Amino acid sequence: MSSEHYFSASPDSAMRRRDIDVVLEGHRRTVVTAGGIFSPEGIDRGTQVLLRHAPDPAAAGHLLDIGCGWGPIALTLALRSPEATVWAVDVNERARLLCAENAARLGLDNIEVMAPEQVPSGVRFETIWSNPPIRVGKQVLHDLLQLWLPRLADDAEAWLVVQKNLGADSLLTWVRSMLASVGEDFTADRPETDKGYRLLRVSRQSRG
Repeated sequence: MSSEHYFSASPDSAMRRRDIDVVLEGHRRTVVTAGGIFSPEGIDRGTQVLLRHAPDPAAAGHLLDIGCGWGPIALTLALRSPEATVWAVDVNERARLLCAENAARLGLDNIEVMAPEQVPSGVRFETIWSNPPIRVGKQVLHDLLQLWLPRLADDAEAWLVVQKNLGADSLLTWVRSMLASVGEDFTADRPETDKGYRLLRVSRQSRG
C-alpha cells in the first residue's frame, strides 16, 4: 500500500470517481470512492470489526472519526446519532472531498468534514471512533492519538481498531502511558478481539 493512502495531503494519482455498493446500518447504499485514499474498494475488515462491536455512540454532542477516508465510520456515526454533530477529519483532501460527497448523497447534514487543524480547539468529543493509520509510522501515529484522545469529554469513550500483528498490544501500552502523563482520569483496555483485530477502548471519567 502506498503511503498516499494514509497521509498525503494531495494524492498524486488522477482522481477517478467510481460508485460502489456497501452496507451501512443494515441497508445497501451507493457511495463514491477513488484511488489515492484508504480502502477505496469498500469497507475494510478492521472498520467492519469496529462497526460490529463498538457500542452505540452518544446520541448528541460532538462525535469524532479520526482518519475518515471516504466516510464509512463518519457516515455510520451520523446515521446512528442524527442529533449529534460528527466531525470527520483526514489530512487527505481527496478523502475529505469524497466523505463530504457521500454525506450529501445519504442526506446527512450533521457531518462536518475538515482537515485536523480546522477543528476548533475547544470542541470536546462524547464519542471517538477510529481505524487509525497504523502504517504511517509510530511517531506520526502517536502524535495523532496524542492530539485527539485527550479531547474526550467527561464520561466519554474512544474506540480504536488495530490489527493484532501490527502492534495493537504495544499501542495499548503506549496509550495508557500517554494518557497517564496528561494527568486526567483516563483508562484504556482491550475489550474485544475479532478476526485478528483488537478493539481498544479509552474512557474518561467525570472530574466532578
